Amino acid sequence: MSWEEQLFSVLDDLEQQAEALYDAERDLELADRSRSEYAQVTLASRLMASVDADLVVEVRGVGRIAGNLQRVGTGWCLLHGARQDWILRIEAITAVHGASARSVPEVAWSPVTRLGLGSALRRLAEAGERCLVHLVDGGRHEVVLTRVGKDFLEATTDGGHAVLVAFSGLAAVQNRG
Repeated sequence: MSWEEQLFSVLDDLEQQAEALYDAERDLELADRSRSEYAQVTLASRLMASVDADLVVEVRGVGRIAGNLQRVGTGWCLLHGARQDWILRIEAITAVHGASARSVPEVAWSPVTRLGLGSALRRLAEAGERCLVHLVDGGRHEVVLTRVGKDFLEATTDGGHAVLVAFSGLAAVQNRG
């Protein structure tokens, strides 16, 4: 082998080593970017991708609820169970089984899905539906929702007493109608 062939062989070898180092560095950068991007994914965006899926949702103060995810809004979701509907406050959800591996970022949500928890509860109040209000501490109130404020709901018990429930203490509302 001539000295020129040996030189070209060494240069080819160095070029292949440089490409391998570049590929390894690029793989690390892509993995880091992927982790960084995934850190922006919210539970709500994963739930949005799971609409129409059958899920088991664990809710603080309530336990496990199985049903079909019907709708997701800002701070809440609607789960259609075996006999009744559940409005779940997303902050009270502790685990979800059966969710889609995908997500739908909030910027891609329709204006209707951007409605908050108060909007969903106002529909129940307007309908005069009998509900079981579950609290994150495990407490419950069987009531009829009457009004919904900015950060609380107002309801009437069977005895005609008014009860106010702060959204921060609310886990779920179970439609009894």
